[in-house]
Amino acid sequence: MLRFLTAGESHGPGLVVIIEGVPAGVALLSEDIDRELARRQKGYGSGGRMSIEHDHAQIIAGVRYGRTIGSPVGLLIENRDFANWQERMASQPVEHPDAPVTRPRPGHADLSGGMKYHHDDLRNVLERASARETAARVAAGAVARVLLRYLGVRVAGFVLGLGEVKAGREWWEAGLNGEPFDFEAVAAQAEESPVRCPDQAAAGAMMEAIREAQTSGDTLGGVVAVAAAGLVPGLGSYAQWDRRLDGRLAAALMSINAVKGVEIGAGFSGAGRRGSEVNDPILPTGSDDQRTRPWPFRRTQNMAGGLEGGVTNGEPLVVHAAVKPLATLAHPLSSVDIRTGEAMPAHYERSDVTAVPRAVVVAEAAVAWELAVAYLEKFGGDHIDETVGAFQQYLDYLRYYAAWSPSGPTGK
Repeated sequence: MLRFLTAGESHGPGLVVIIEGVPAGVALLSEDIDRELARRQKGYGSGGRMSIEHDHAQIIAGVRYGRTIGSPVGLLIENRDFANWQERMASQPVEHPDAPVTRPRPGHADLSGGMKYHHDDLRNVLERASARETAARVAAGAVARVLLRYLGVRVAGFVLGLGEVKAGREWWEAGLNGEPFDFEAVAAQAEESPVRCPDQAAAGAMMEAIREAQTSGDTLGGVVAVAAAGLVPGLGSYAQWDRRLDGRLAAALMSINAVKGVEIGAGFSGAGRRGSEVNDPILPTGSDDQRTRPWPFRRTQNMAGGLEGGVTNGEPLVVHAAVKPLATLAHPLSSVDIRTGEAMPAHYERSDVTAVPRAVVVAEAAVAWELAVAYLEKFGGDHIDETVGAFQQYLDYLRYYAAWSPSGPTGK
Protein backbone atom coordinates (compact mmCIF):
# COMPACT_ATOMS: atom_id res chain seq x y z
CA MET A 1 0.00 0.00 0.00
CA LEU A 2 1.31 3.39 -1.03
CA ARG A 3 0.52 6.18 1.41
CA PHE A 4 1.99 9.39 2.78
CA LEU A 5 1.72 11.64 5.81
CA THR A 6 2.82 15.24 6.21
CA ALA A 7 3.63 17.36 9.27
CA GLY A 8 4.60 20.96 9.78
CA GLU A 9 3.19 24.45 10.16
CA SER A 10 3.33 27.39 7.76
CA HIS A 11 5.90 29.34 9.80
CA GLY A 12 7.43 26.43 11.71
CA PRO A 13 10.91 24.99 11.08
CA GLY A 14 9.78 23.04 8.04
CA LEU A 15 7.55 20.42 6.46
CA VAL A 16 8.08 16.69 6.79
CA VAL A 17 6.80 14.04 4.37
CA ILE A 18 6.89 10.31 5.04
CA ILE A 19 6.03 8.08 2.06
CA GLU A 20 5.50 4.40 2.66
CA GLY A 21 5.21 1.71 0.00
CA VAL A 22 7.57 2.97 -2.70
CA PRO A 23 9.15 -0.10 -4.34
CA ALA A 24 12.89 -0.56 -4.07
CA GLY A 25 15.03 0.27 -7.08
CA VAL A 26 13.27 3.47 -8.15
CA ALA A 27 15.74 6.11 -9.35
CA LEU A 28 14.94 9.15 -7.20
CA LEU A 29 16.92 12.37 -6.72
CA SER A 30 16.17 15.60 -4.90
CA GLU A 31 16.12 17.29 -8.29
CA ASP A 32 13.04 15.29 -9.27
CA ILE A 33 11.17 16.80 -6.33
CA ASP A 34 12.71 20.27 -6.43
CA ARG A 35 11.56 20.68 -10.03
CA GLU A 36 7.93 20.40 -8.98
CA LEU A 37 8.43 22.52 -5.85
CA ALA A 38 9.86 25.30 -8.02
CA ARG A 39 6.85 25.10 -10.35
CA ARG A 40 4.53 25.44 -7.37
CA GLN A 41 6.16 28.76 -6.42
CA LYS A 42 5.61 30.40 -9.80
CA GLY A 43 2.47 32.27 -10.79
CA TYR A 44 1.25 35.79 -11.36
CA GLY A 45 -0.68 37.07 -8.36
CA SER A 46 1.49 35.38 -5.72
CA GLY A 47 2.39 37.26 -2.55
CA GLY A 48 5.60 37.95 -0.64
CA ARG A 49 6.00 34.43 0.75
CA MET A 50 7.06 33.12 -2.66
CA SER A 51 9.97 35.57 -2.73
CA ILE A 52 11.17 34.28 0.66
CA GLU A 53 10.94 30.53 0.19
CA HIS A 54 13.06 28.67 -2.35
CA ASP A 55 11.90 25.18 -1.59
CA HIS A 56 14.32 22.27 -1.57
CA ALA A 57 13.47 18.70 -0.59
CA GLN A 58 16.16 17.03 1.45
CA ILE A 59 15.85 13.26 1.20
CA ILE A 60 16.52 12.04 4.73
CA ALA A 61 15.43 8.39 4.49
CA GLY A 62 14.59 5.58 2.11
CA VAL A 63 17.05 6.38 -0.68
CA ARG A 64 20.66 5.25 -1.08
CA TYR A 65 22.97 6.06 -3.97
CA GLY A 66 20.07 7.57 -5.89
CA ARG A 67 17.65 4.64 -5.64
CA THR A 68 14.88 3.77 -3.21
CA ILE A 69 15.64 0.84 -0.90
CA GLY A 70 12.11 -0.24 0.05
CA SER A 71 11.92 1.50 3.43
CA PRO A 72 9.82 4.65 3.96
CA VAL A 73 11.03 7.68 2.02
CA GLY A 74 11.51 10.70 4.28
CA LEU A 75 11.59 14.26 2.95
CA LEU A 76 12.32 17.54 4.74
CA ILE A 77 11.43 20.93 3.26
CA GLU A 78 12.87 23.79 5.29
CA ASN A 79 10.79 26.91 5.91
CA ARG A 80 13.25 29.75 5.44
CA ASP A 81 10.79 32.22 6.92
CA PHE A 82 11.07 30.40 10.27
CA ALA A 83 14.12 32.58 10.97
CA ASN A 84 11.67 35.45 11.47
CA TRP A 85 9.21 33.39 13.52
CA GLN A 86 11.38 31.42 15.92
CA GLU A 87 9.89 32.86 19.10
CA ARG A 88 6.32 33.13 17.82
CA MET A 89 6.38 29.49 16.67
CA ALA A 90 8.62 28.06 19.39
CA SER A 91 7.87 24.50 20.49
CA GLN A 92 9.09 25.26 24.03
CA PRO A 93 7.31 27.61 26.48
CA VAL A 94 8.31 31.27 26.06
CA GLU A 95 8.26 34.12 28.57
CA HIS A 96 6.36 36.52 26.31
CA PRO A 97 3.99 34.68 23.94
CA ASP A 98 2.94 36.36 20.72
CA ALA A 99 -0.37 38.26 20.66
CA PRO A 100 -3.12 35.72 19.91
CA VAL A 101 -5.12 35.70 16.68
CA THR A 102 -8.75 36.07 17.78
CA ARG A 103 -10.60 37.40 14.70
CA PRO A 104 -11.39 34.50 12.35
CA ARG A 105 -11.38 35.01 8.59
CA PRO A 106 -14.59 34.09 6.76
CA GLY A 107 -13.87 31.29 4.30
CA HIS A 108 -10.86 29.94 6.23
CA ALA A 109 -10.60 27.13 8.79
CA ASP A 110 -9.92 29.64 11.61
CA LEU A 111 -13.27 29.55 13.41
CA SER A 112 -14.32 25.95 12.74
CA GLY A 113 -10.85 24.70 13.66
CA GLY A 114 -10.73 26.81 16.80
CA MET A 115 -14.04 25.41 18.01
CA LYS A 116 -13.05 21.84 17.15
CA TYR A 117 -9.67 21.87 18.94
CA HIS A 118 -10.58 24.28 21.80
CA HIS A 119 -8.14 27.00 20.65
CA ASP A 120 -8.58 30.60 21.72
CA ASP A 121 -5.49 31.56 19.68
CA LEU A 122 -6.43 30.88 16.09
CA ARG A 123 -2.81 30.83 14.96
CA ASN A 124 -2.83 27.24 16.20
CA VAL A 125 -5.34 26.57 13.41
CA LEU A 126 -4.22 28.76 10.54
CA GLU A 127 -0.60 27.60 10.68
CA ARG A 128 -1.53 24.04 9.75
CA ALA A 129 -4.59 24.86 7.63
CA SER A 130 -2.40 27.16 5.51
CA ALA A 131 -1.76 26.31 1.87
CA ARG A 132 1.93 26.11 2.77
CA GLU A 133 1.21 22.42 3.49
CA THR A 134 0.63 21.85 -0.20
CA ALA A 135 4.40 22.04 -0.73
CA ALA A 136 4.60 18.72 1.12
CA ARG A 137 1.85 17.26 -1.08
CA VAL A 138 3.62 18.43 -4.22
CA ALA A 139 6.76 16.68 -2.96
CA ALA A 140 4.82 13.42 -2.48
CA GLY A 141 3.26 13.89 -5.91
CA ALA A 142 6.72 14.34 -7.43
CA VAL A 143 7.70 10.91 -6.11
CA ALA A 144 4.48 9.53 -7.62
CA ARG A 145 5.40 11.12 -10.96
CA VAL A 146 8.73 9.28 -10.92
CA LEU A 147 6.91 5.99 -10.31
CA LEU A 148 4.44 6.69 -13.12
CA ARG A 149 7.24 7.33 -15.61
CA TYR A 150 8.24 3.67 -15.30
CA LEU A 151 4.69 2.80 -16.43
CA GLY A 152 4.43 5.26 -19.30
CA VAL A 153 2.06 7.72 -17.61
CA ARG A 154 2.34 11.49 -17.99
CA VAL A 155 0.40 14.08 -15.99
CA ALA A 156 -0.05 17.69 -17.11
CA GLY A 157 -2.29 20.64 -16.33
CA PHE A 158 -3.15 24.26 -17.06
CA VAL A 159 -5.54 27.08 -16.11
CA LEU A 160 -8.96 27.17 -17.78
CA GLY A 161 -10.43 30.17 -16.01
CA LEU A 162 -9.40 32.89 -13.58
CA GLY A 163 -11.98 35.22 -12.07
CA GLU A 164 -14.52 36.00 -14.78
CA VAL A 165 -12.02 35.36 -17.59
CA LYS A 166 -12.24 31.99 -19.35
CA ALA A 167 -10.06 30.33 -21.93
CA GLY A 168 -11.70 29.50 -25.25
CA ARG A 169 -14.18 26.66 -25.53
CA GLU A 170 -11.64 24.41 -27.26
CA TRP A 171 -9.57 24.35 -24.06
CA TRP A 172 -12.55 23.35 -21.91
CA GLU A 173 -13.32 20.51 -24.32
CA ALA A 174 -9.69 19.44 -24.68
CA GLY A 175 -9.34 15.67 -24.45
CA LEU A 176 -13.12 15.16 -24.39
CA ASN A 177 -14.43 15.69 -27.91
CA GLY A 178 -12.42 12.99 -29.67
CA GLU A 179 -10.08 15.44 -31.37
CA PRO A 180 -6.34 14.72 -31.03
CA PHE A 181 -4.91 16.74 -28.17
CA ASP A 182 -1.35 16.74 -26.86
CA PHE A 183 -1.74 17.74 -23.21
CA GLU A 184 1.98 17.67 -22.56
CA ALA A 185 2.71 20.10 -25.38
CA VAL A 186 -0.10 22.39 -24.28
CA ALA A 187 1.02 22.25 -20.65
CA ALA A 188 4.58 23.11 -21.73
CA GLN A 189 3.16 26.08 -23.60
CA ALA A 190 1.13 27.05 -20.55
CA GLU A 191 4.28 26.99 -18.39
CA GLU A 192 5.54 29.97 -20.37
CA SER A 193 2.49 31.98 -19.29
CA PRO A 194 2.62 33.77 -15.91
CA VAL A 195 -0.91 32.48 -15.25
CA ARG A 196 -0.34 28.98 -16.75
CA CYS A 197 -3.03 29.47 -19.38
CA PRO A 198 -2.31 28.27 -22.95
CA ASP A 199 -4.85 30.70 -24.44
CA GLN A 200 -2.71 33.79 -24.90
CA ALA A 201 -5.59 36.23 -25.27
CA ALA A 202 -7.27 34.90 -22.15
CA ALA A 203 -3.97 34.89 -20.27
CA GLY A 204 -3.53 38.61 -20.87
CA ALA A 205 -7.05 39.32 -19.64
CA MET A 206 -6.42 37.13 -16.57
CA MET A 207 -3.35 39.16 -15.65
CA GLU A 208 -5.33 42.36 -15.97
CA ALA A 209 -8.06 40.91 -13.73
CA ILE A 210 -5.41 40.06 -11.12
CA ARG A 211 -4.05 43.62 -11.21
CA GLU A 212 -7.54 45.04 -10.76
CA ALA A 213 -8.27 42.71 -7.84
CA GLN A 214 -4.98 43.63 -6.20
CA THR A 215 -5.78 47.34 -6.52
CA SER A 216 -9.16 46.82 -4.86
CA GLY A 217 -7.73 44.58 -2.13
CA ASP A 218 -9.66 41.54 -3.32
CA THR A 219 -8.86 37.96 -4.39
CA LEU A 220 -9.73 35.72 -7.35
CA GLY A 221 -10.47 32.03 -7.87
CA GLY A 222 -10.65 29.97 -11.04
CA VAL A 223 -10.67 26.56 -12.69
CA VAL A 224 -7.73 24.27 -13.48
CA ALA A 225 -7.54 21.26 -15.79
CA VAL A 226 -5.39 18.17 -15.21
CA ALA A 227 -4.97 15.28 -17.64
CA ALA A 228 -3.12 11.98 -17.54
CA ALA A 229 -2.11 10.18 -20.72
CA GLY A 230 -0.88 6.62 -21.14
CA LEU A 231 -3.27 5.02 -18.63
CA VAL A 232 -4.19 1.38 -19.05
CA PRO A 233 -7.81 0.24 -18.66
CA GLY A 234 -8.61 -1.52 -15.39
CA LEU A 235 -7.30 0.82 -12.68
CA GLY A 236 -9.70 1.26 -9.77
CA SER A 237 -12.77 -0.90 -9.16
CA TYR A 238 -16.56 -0.81 -9.14
CA ALA A 239 -16.69 -3.60 -6.50
CA GLN A 240 -16.87 -1.23 -3.49
CA TRP A 241 -17.71 2.47 -3.26
CA ASP A 242 -14.39 3.42 -1.69
CA ARG A 243 -12.36 1.68 -4.39
CA ARG A 244 -13.85 3.67 -7.26
CA LEU A 245 -11.03 5.70 -8.76
CA ASP A 246 -13.25 8.63 -9.67
CA GLY A 247 -14.28 8.99 -6.02
CA ARG A 248 -10.68 8.80 -4.86
CA LEU A 249 -9.55 11.40 -7.39
CA ALA A 250 -12.39 13.71 -6.41
CA ALA A 251 -11.49 13.35 -2.72
CA ALA A 252 -7.81 14.06 -3.40
CA LEU A 253 -8.60 17.18 -5.38
CA MET A 254 -11.27 18.41 -2.95
CA SER A 255 -8.75 18.12 -0.12
CA ILE A 256 -6.63 20.86 -1.72
CA ASN A 257 -7.03 24.22 -0.01
CA ALA A 258 -9.78 26.35 -1.61
CA VAL A 259 -10.95 23.67 -4.07
CA LYS A 260 -14.76 23.58 -3.88
CA GLY A 261 -15.74 21.58 -6.96
CA VAL A 262 -14.43 18.73 -9.12
CA GLU A 263 -15.68 17.33 -12.42
CA ILE A 264 -14.41 14.33 -14.36
CA GLY A 265 -14.81 14.45 -18.12
CA ALA A 266 -17.81 16.49 -19.25
CA GLY A 267 -18.98 16.64 -15.62
CA PHE A 268 -21.37 19.51 -14.96
CA SER A 269 -21.73 20.48 -18.61
CA GLY A 270 -22.61 16.88 -19.46
CA ALA A 271 -25.48 16.92 -16.98
CA GLY A 272 -27.43 19.18 -19.32
CA ARG A 273 -26.92 17.04 -22.42
CA ARG A 274 -28.62 13.89 -23.69
CA GLY A 275 -27.25 10.41 -23.12
CA SER A 276 -26.58 10.00 -26.83
CA GLU A 277 -24.20 12.94 -26.59
CA VAL A 278 -22.23 12.12 -23.44
CA ASN A 279 -21.83 8.33 -23.53
CA ASP A 280 -18.77 7.42 -25.57
CA PRO A 281 -19.31 4.99 -28.50
CA ILE A 282 -16.95 1.99 -28.64
CA LEU A 283 -15.20 0.97 -31.86
CA PRO A 284 -12.53 -1.59 -32.71
CA THR A 285 -8.99 -0.30 -32.58
CA GLY A 286 -7.56 0.50 -35.99
CA SER A 287 -4.05 -0.32 -37.14
CA ASP A 288 -2.93 3.26 -36.48
CA ASP A 289 -4.18 3.09 -32.88
CA GLN A 290 -2.25 -0.12 -32.16
CA ARG A 291 0.98 1.82 -32.06
CA THR A 292 -0.22 3.74 -29.00
CA ARG A 293 -2.51 1.23 -27.27
CA PRO A 294 -2.42 -2.58 -27.24
CA TRP A 295 -6.07 -3.17 -26.31
CA PRO A 296 -8.59 -3.77 -29.12
CA PHE A 297 -11.02 -0.91 -28.44
CA ARG A 298 -11.19 2.84 -28.91
CA ARG A 299 -13.74 5.64 -28.34
CA THR A 300 -15.02 8.25 -30.75
CA GLN A 301 -15.00 10.79 -27.91
CA ASN A 302 -14.04 10.93 -24.24
CA MET A 303 -16.87 12.66 -22.40
CA ALA A 304 -16.37 10.19 -19.52
CA GLY A 305 -12.90 11.64 -18.99
CA GLY A 306 -11.26 8.22 -19.06
CA LEU A 307 -13.31 6.69 -16.22
CA GLU A 308 -16.42 4.51 -16.33
CA GLY A 309 -17.87 2.84 -13.24
CA GLY A 310 -14.88 3.95 -11.18
CA VAL A 311 -12.46 2.15 -13.53
CA THR A 312 -10.11 3.58 -16.17
CA ASN A 313 -11.16 2.67 -19.71
CA GLY A 314 -7.91 3.38 -21.57
CA GLU A 315 -8.75 6.90 -22.67
CA PRO A 316 -6.93 9.94 -21.23
CA LEU A 317 -8.02 11.00 -17.76
CA VAL A 318 -9.39 14.56 -17.78
CA VAL A 319 -10.44 16.36 -14.59
CA HIS A 320 -11.30 19.97 -13.75
CA ALA A 321 -11.12 21.56 -10.29
CA ALA A 322 -12.79 24.80 -9.18
CA VAL A 323 -10.71 26.97 -6.82
CA LYS A 324 -12.53 29.59 -4.77
CA PRO A 325 -11.06 33.07 -4.12
CA LEU A 326 -8.64 33.15 -1.19
CA ALA A 327 -10.05 33.93 2.25
CA THR A 328 -7.46 36.51 3.35
CA LEU A 329 -8.46 39.96 2.08
CA ALA A 330 -6.54 43.22 2.25
CA HIS A 331 -9.88 44.83 3.12
CA PRO A 332 -11.14 42.23 5.61
CA LEU A 333 -14.75 41.12 5.85
CA SER A 334 -16.77 41.39 9.04
CA SER A 335 -15.93 39.01 11.84
CA VAL A 336 -16.15 38.62 15.63
CA ASP A 337 -13.40 38.61 18.25
CA ILE A 338 -13.77 35.16 19.83
CA ARG A 339 -12.49 36.40 23.21
CA THR A 340 -14.65 39.51 23.58
CA GLY A 341 -17.61 38.75 21.30
CA GLU A 342 -17.16 42.18 19.73
CA ALA A 343 -17.87 42.65 16.03
CA MET A 344 -14.58 43.50 14.26
CA PRO A 345 -12.89 43.14 10.88
CA ALA A 346 -11.31 39.74 10.26
CA HIS A 347 -7.63 39.10 10.90
CA TYR A 348 -5.23 39.85 8.02
CA GLU A 349 -2.48 37.35 7.25
CA ARG A 350 0.00 37.80 4.42
CA SER A 351 -1.57 36.26 1.32
CA ASP A 352 -1.82 36.14 -2.47
CA VAL A 353 -4.26 37.80 -4.84
CA THR A 354 -4.80 34.41 -6.47
CA ALA A 355 -3.36 30.94 -6.11
CA VAL A 356 -4.94 29.49 -9.26
CA PRO A 357 -1.75 29.25 -11.40
CA ARG A 358 0.04 27.49 -8.54
CA ALA A 359 -2.98 25.29 -7.85
CA VAL A 360 -2.30 23.61 -11.20
CA VAL A 361 0.85 22.04 -9.77
CA VAL A 362 -0.87 20.93 -6.57
CA ALA A 363 -3.74 19.40 -8.55
CA GLU A 364 -1.28 17.58 -10.80
CA ALA A 365 0.40 16.17 -7.69
CA ALA A 366 -2.92 14.98 -6.26
CA VAL A 367 -3.85 13.22 -9.50
CA ALA A 368 -0.38 11.69 -9.91
CA TRP A 369 -0.50 10.35 -6.37
CA GLU A 370 -3.88 8.62 -6.76
CA LEU A 371 -2.81 7.11 -10.07
CA ALA A 372 0.41 5.78 -8.56
CA VAL A 373 -1.60 4.22 -5.73
CA ALA A 374 -3.93 2.58 -8.27
CA TYR A 375 -1.03 1.18 -10.31
CA LEU A 376 0.67 -0.34 -7.28
CA GLU A 377 -2.63 -1.79 -6.09
CA LYS A 378 -3.02 -3.56 -9.40
CA PHE A 379 0.56 -4.58 -10.16
CA GLY A 380 2.25 -4.72 -6.74
CA GLY A 381 5.96 -5.41 -6.44
CA ASP A 382 8.53 -4.93 -3.70
CA HIS A 383 11.03 -3.90 -6.40
CA ILE A 384 10.21 -1.70 -9.37
CA ASP A 385 11.31 -4.49 -11.73
CA GLU A 386 8.51 -6.69 -10.35
CA THR A 387 6.00 -3.87 -10.84
CA VAL A 388 7.09 -3.24 -14.42
CA GLY A 389 7.17 -6.99 -15.14
CA ALA A 390 3.57 -7.44 -13.96
CA PHE A 391 2.58 -4.35 -15.93
CA GLN A 392 4.10 -5.76 -19.12
CA GLN A 393 2.28 -9.06 -18.59
CA TYR A 394 -0.99 -7.16 -18.30
CA LEU A 395 -0.29 -5.35 -21.57
CA ASP A 396 0.28 -8.71 -23.23
CA TYR A 397 -3.06 -9.92 -21.85
CA LEU A 398 -4.86 -6.83 -23.16
CA ARG A 399 -3.57 -7.54 -26.67
CA TYR A 400 -5.42 -10.86 -26.64
CA TYR A 401 -8.49 -9.80 -24.67
CA ALA A 402 -10.88 -10.42 -27.56
CA ALA A 403 -10.80 -13.36 -29.98
CA TRP A 404 -11.33 -11.00 -32.92
CA SER A 405 -8.45 -8.74 -31.86
CA PRO A 406 -6.20 -7.93 -34.84
CA SER A 407 -3.30 -9.03 -32.63
CA GLY A 408 -4.47 -12.65 -32.48
CA PRO A 409 -6.52 -15.14 -30.43
CA THR A 410 -7.28 -14.81 -26.75
CA GLY A 411 -5.44 -17.93 -25.71
CA LYS A 412 -8.34 -18.73 -23.36
